[in-house]
Amino acid sequence: MQIEVMEHFGIKKYFRDADFFETDTAKRLFKQLKKIIPEGQLIALTGVVGIGKTTYLERIQKQLAAEKNVIVAKSLSVEKSKTNLTPLITALFYDVSGDNDYRVPKLGEKRERDLQELIKKSKKPVVLFCDEAHDLHHRTLTGLKRLMEVIHEGGGKLSIVLAGHPKLRNDLKSPTMEEVGYRALTMSLDASQGILRDYINWLLDKCTDDKMKVKDIIEDQAVDYLAEHLTTPLQVEQHLTLALEEAYAVGVKPINVDLLEETLSSRIDEIEPTLIRHGYNERVIADQFRYKPADVRKLFKGDLDPTRAKEMTAEMREAGLPI
Repeated sequence: MQIEVMEHFGIKKYFRDADFFETDTAKRLFKQLKKIIPEGQLIALTGVVGIGKTTYLERIQKQLAAEKNVIVAKSLSVEKSKTNLTPLITALFYDVSGDNDYRVPKLGEKRERDLQELIKKSKKPVVLFCDEAHDLHHRTLTGLKRLMEVIHEGGGKLSIVLAGHPKLRNDLKSPTMEEVGYRALTMSLDASQGILRDYINWLLDKCTDDKMKVKDIIEDQAVDYLAEHLTTPLQVEQHLTLALEEAYAVGVKPINVDLLEETLSSRIDEIEPTLIRHGYNERVIADQFRYKPADVRKLFKGDLDPTRAKEMTAEMREAGLPI
C-alpha cells in the first residue's frame, strides 16, 4: 500500500503486520492440539489458501515451546514436492538434540535407531510440524507414519502435524492412502464464513491510529459487501488494500459499495481460483485424474464439450473437490 494512501486513511501499519486474529475455531483447535500432541498422533490441519494456516502454526509452535511440555521440531524444507523422509528426520535430530551441527547418521538403520534413542532420552513427547504438506509424496507420508511407530516401539512419543490445503485432507481419504489416512486426525481451519465482518473491523482497528474510526474509512454496508463476497482473511487484506488505493485516487472517503463493485475481482468465485485456493491447479488436476492439460484449461475457460465437462466435474466432485 502506498504511503500517501496510508497517511490519508490514518493507517499506521501494513495489514500483514497485524496481530493474530483468534477465532473460536482457532481456540478450540488449539485446545485439542495441546491435548493430543503429547499422545503421539498423526494430525492433518487443513485450510484454504489465505485462511491463516502458517500464522496459526507459528503461534502454536511458540506457545508449545514456551510451555516446555513437548519438544517442538519443524521442517524448513521449501520444495515439499521434492522432500522425502531424510530431511524430515534430519529436522528431528537437529531440534530434539538442540544442535544444528548434529552429525546425522547416513545409514538408514543406524539413523532410525539413533533417533529412537535420542527421543527416548529426551523424556518428553516430540512434535514435528510440516507446512505445505499437501505437496508431500504419498511414500513420504507413509514413511512418516512408520517413523512414528518406530519411535513408539523405542519408548518415545512422536506426533506429526501436517498442515496444508484441503487437498491434503482429500488425499488422506483416498483408497490408496488408507494406511495413513485411517490413522490421521483431521482438523480444519475453514470456518471463516460468518467472522469476516468481525475480522475487517478488527483489522482496521489494529492497523489505524487512535484518531481514525472504522466508519470513517469504510461504510457499514461496504463492510457487509466485503464479508459476503470474500472467503478468507488474505482476500480481505488484498481487496481492502485495492479499495483504499482506488478510493484515494478518485477522492472517495469513506469507501462505499459502489467503489467496491468497481474494484472487486469478478473472477474470484470462478472454478479455477476456487480450486487453486483448495490446492488444485491445472497440473495437479491433470496428474491426479489423468486428464489432458488442454481439457483442464478448456474446463476453466468454459470452452470444454458439455458432456466431457459434466464427466470431469462429477469425477472431481466425487473426490472431494469444491466444484
